[in-house]
Amino acid sequence: MTRSSTTGVVAKRSGAIVRLYERGRVGWRKVATGAAAVLTVAMAYHVIFGQNGLTVYQQKRNDTQSLDGQLRSLQRENDLLKGHVGRLKSDPNAIEHQAREELHYTKPGEVIVYMPAPTGATSAGSASVAKQ
Repeated sequence: MTRSSTTGVVAKRSGAIVRLYERGRVGWRKVATGAAAVLTVAMAYHVIFGQNGLTVYQQKRNDTQSLDGQLRSLQRENDLLKGHVGRLKSDPNAIEHQAREELHYTKPGEVIVYMPAPTGATSAGSASVAKQ
């Protein structure tokens, strides 16, 4: 009888150990799943808001587009100025026109007449040249 009672106790103990092991295994699964979820959320946050995340990328992309527009505008202005310089180097009429506009030069017998600027105009005043 002692043998059968000992076997029953061992069976109860091993059953309790198995149940404890199964509970622990289920607990570890929950912990591992929770840790994986936290890690996933942390990585997603870093990808979106991190130092080189999506928000920074979008801002840099907008800056690049803005700078490209400025570059195109400055290149157009540069091309216009190069053409103007080329005309001033080679065309005597362009030189005369520039001198008349900026330095208010006149030919003998001409008079410069300043007209009042219309209201709302951005220029300081317009000048017209009249021959006498």
